[in-house]
Amino acid sequence: MLPRVSMIILNWNGWKDTIECLESLYRITYPNYDVVLVDNASQDDSVQKIKEYAEGKIKVNSKFFRYTSHNKPIKVFEVSEDEARKGKFNRPLYEKFDVNRRLILIKNKDNYGFAGGNNIGIKFALSVLNPDYILLLNNDTVVDKNFLTELVKAAESDGKIGSVQALLLKPDGRTIDSLGQELLKYGARDIGINSPYTSPLSKEVEIFGSCAATALYKSQVLMEVGVFDDDFFVIYEDVDLSWRIRLAGYISILVPTAVVYHRRGISDNKSRKIKKTKAIKSYYSRKNGVLLFVRYYPSHLLVLPHVLLPFVKSFIQVVYYSIRVRKLQEFIDEIKRSLRIRRRHIKNPLLLQLQRKWIR
Repeated sequence: MLPRVSMIILNWNGWKDTIECLESLYRITYPNYDVVLVDNASQDDSVQKIKEYAEGKIKVNSKFFRYTSHNKPIKVFEVSEDEARKGKFNRPLYEKFDVNRRLILIKNKDNYGFAGGNNIGIKFALSVLNPDYILLLNNDTVVDKNFLTELVKAAESDGKIGSVQALLLKPDGRTIDSLGQELLKYGARDIGINSPYTSPLSKEVEIFGSCAATALYKSQVLMEVGVFDDDFFVIYEDVDLSWRIRLAGYISILVPTAVVYHRRGISDNKSRKIKKTKAIKSYYSRKNGVLLFVRYYPSHLLVLPHVLLPFVKSFIQVVYYSIRVRKLQEFIDEIKRSLRIRRRHIKNPLLLQLQRKWIR
């Protein structure tokens, strides 16, 4: 039997995107998977709308595929946050349903961000479903029917591989969304983002780490290095995980034959109208960049003006925004934790090699 893959999708006030993502998943060619949808305490009736979709009451309009009712209704297994944390689940009943006619829906009590929300789904899957792989998939994606087959094939090819990423394209299919994570002397970014995709890739390429919009992780690797760090909440949580995977001796690769279309930023655009949300986003984006630098980057980079200036600017901005959103003590505590993490990683001989190879 092919390896089992548990796919984790996080939803927060985005049911329209989510049901399009689900509909694309339920027509993939890979035969051994679970779909675990985690709702991060949405306030837009997402849970009800998703259940209506599963019942066949809502048709999905998409330019990527034609909607089908052949696999409806889809059995929804509702799990409370408390049940998920305790691993309570009727797996024998769940296993009686075909993979494209079942859905696990975890309902969180609060919005725990991208890191915390996904962590609940990942830990549930690892403890209850015993998958060989965990796939993280943004809810604003649409997948090619062969994407998971290609990802698993690549991951199985080498025991040193800790994660693999799909080729992420914009919905137009002609613009790159991400070819993997790229480290800068301060911060990180997605390789090729917003560049034209004019020369299709055919070979797998080693990358520093996988963008969690579509990333396949070996379960044994996550059990070894841990899941997302809740300190990050949102933004750069996948880069922090990539560092830990690398420091454990594993590599990451891009699989260009696994294609996923990513809208990116839809929920962010909606939330910009809310000043509080914008302030919180500014806080996390700047704070998390500071945390990454403190944890993993060589101190000598601070003598470079183009590193020192953005670092100091970000630090000052973090303090400003942390006061605005009443998270100053949180920031202080996380800096202390990051310094302890740094002291631990300094002893790892791989750290210097990784810094030299990947920080550009």
